[in-house]
Amino acid sequence: MKHFDAVIVGAGSVGVPLAWQLAARGLKVAVIDQEASWGRGQNRAAIGGVRATHSDPAKIRICLESIEIFSSLESKYGLDVEWQPGGYLYVAYDEATEMQFRSLLKKQKTAGLEIDWISPEKITRLAPGIHTEGLLGGTFSPYDGYASPLMAATAFHKLALDAGVSFFFNRRVESIRKADNTIISLTAGQEEFSAELFVNAAGAEAADIAKIAGFDIPVFPDCHEAGVTEPVERFMQPMIVDIRSDAESGNYYFYQARTGQVVFCITPRPQIWGRDKDSTSTFLPICVRRMLELYPRLRNLRVRRTWRGMYPMTPDGLPIIGYPDLAINFLQAVGMCGQGFMMGPGLGHILAQTIMAGGSHANPAGATEYNFIFDEFSINRSFDHAELLK
Repeated sequence: MKHFDAVIVGAGSVGVPLAWQLAARGLKVAVIDQEASWGRGQNRAAIGGVRATHSDPAKIRICLESIEIFSSLESKYGLDVEWQPGGYLYVAYDEATEMQFRSLLKKQKTAGLEIDWISPEKITRLAPGIHTEGLLGGTFSPYDGYASPLMAATAFHKLALDAGVSFFFNRRVESIRKADNTIISLTAGQEEFSAELFVNAAGAEAADIAKIAGFDIPVFPDCHEAGVTEPVERFMQPMIVDIRSDAESGNYYFYQARTGQVVFCITPRPQIWGRDKDSTSTFLPICVRRMLELYPRLRNLRVRRTWRGMYPMTPDGLPIIGYPDLAINFLQAVGMCGQGFMMGPGLGHILAQTIMAGGSHANPAGATEYNFIFDEFSINRSFDHAELLK
């Protein structure tokens, strides 16, 4: 049997940063993943956006931590992840949307987010060529940004290795041994791992892992597609988000990476539940049509490729963070709803603090200030909340 202080299931957007943070604090940490290497689940399907622009205070706090980590990786550790603080711009073309955005500003600012309403004139300076007819303005948070998911995953893996984390790839969790409501060990790849603390950070497979441990969590993956163009000279700064929907799609968003490519994604309507990673013939026509309606300047760009990944969704669009009653030493850090890349580093930092401060089933936050995060994302909540900017 292999013994560790903490065993994390999932070498992705949440699991690897958390492993690094725990090992940097002196714990002996193992990360187990069914894939052949780190970041090969939903992490590599992310488009790279990192925003603290949310309507939920807990997510704002987590992502402010993430932005601090992403923005300092190069200066602190010499690790370039193509971080670009271009900001997030939510545009409004109707009064109802404007009212929604303006009503959130006080809550967002109270939670520490640097954000404000900006005029159409300011928007055209940030995004020259955007469609201006009917444009009422938008909210802009200048310190949000974007980074390369592949480079970031490799950076966090290196930091974790340097801190002493042990990685075990090509190992699927086969069984979990419990004594009453406490996990004693788990078996993966015919090897047994014991620990005082186990963490479920398995992304789209999170519900499967929980079921092996004897309880259910409402995490259901749905499919989303994204694409990237050829690189061109930079002409726009922010990630642009349009939350309007039509019969075929919900919100859509796109940005220009530091290296010049335009990266884009759209929310399909209705949702496509399942784990199919094959690209479709319908995504590109729908997404391109909507993007060109908003930003005609994009019309001559050539698309290099498209891909498909999964959003591990919860009923209310918020993560599940906490220790379940039926497995009190099995921390759940799951259901990121397609935002694992932007939340993972900050969440890893916060969870490591709570664990080192005595966090447990009885007192998840330990001797820290983070009770509100565990309260808002409790596994036992009613799931009747709806986040506007999910």
